[in-house]
Amino acid sequence: MATVLITGGTGLIGRELTKKLTNKGHIVNILTRSPKKSNEFLWDVKDNFIDKDAFNNVTHIIHLAGAGIADKRWTNKRKKELINSRVKTANLLFNKIQEYKVPLKSFISASGIGYYGAVTSNKIFIENDKPEGDFISKICAKWEKAAFQFEEENIPVTILRTGVVLTKKGGALQKMNTPLFLSALGDGKQYMPWIHLNDLCSLYIKSVEDKNFTGIFNAVAPEHQTNESFTKILSKVINKPMLPFNAPSFVLKTALGEMAYILLKGSRVSSEKTSEFYTFNFPDLKSALNNIYNGA
Repeated sequence: MATVLITGGTGLIGRELTKKLTNKGHIVNILTRSPKKSNEFLWDVKDNFIDKDAFNNVTHIIHLAGAGIADKRWTNKRKKELINSRVKTANLLFNKIQEYKVPLKSFISASGIGYYGAVTSNKIFIENDKPEGDFISKICAKWEKAAFQFEEENIPVTILRTGVVLTKKGGALQKMNTPLFLSALGDGKQYMPWIHLNDLCSLYIKSVEDKNFTGIFNAVAPEHQTNESFTKILSKVINKPMLPFNAPSFVLKTALGEMAYILLKGSRVSSEKTSEFYTFNFPDLKSALNNIYNGA
């Protein structure tokens, strides 16, 4: 069994992943700024500090830490925070791995489909496509560059470029289940690559258990949905009417600023490479939402 050190372990994905790893017999250590449990250890990026005991017998690191992309408006200060919370934390982990000579079997990092940019196009993006170069793309590119430095120590790296994560408590669905967002956003034609939380956790577990599952993978379900079609299916599953009019782009841009573009733009992202290694439990949106809301 593996001993896995998780950053961001107290977040939405981290909590569920910790539970699933533990249920499979793996040991999980968590880095947090306020340790409360026996498996939680202090880290402080500003002071370049990580409790050395956090690395005891650690075989894998899963790096989930990062300030929420859509939590606040993108001021210049917030933009720095979004990058630093991902890149500086990865750099700190790398430095401590070298300092403590931790014999890692792999480094596994989150990333986002934002790597391909906030664009709506006919293209279906695959893992070896180049980043778009807008802000959301720059975040992901720097995030991934920080992860790949572990290869300098001959440590295999796995990166999961994640779409909209679907779960009942928290995350995108909780925000969408509101009057404004239970309507198509803008023209509604932008795509919304998504993944059920259970499938995402299973991909992280596969990253730990399968030494051949290395490199970059799109963590998105095989089925493509536009914002409009996604919202229609959601409204039916939760039995709430979808608003008969779209939320105007200018309203979102006024309310959210530059961040609005990640809601108003979006292209299809391929899961073909990922599907060669993994069979999705929830490959279509209807089954995913029925499981989340109805336990079906």
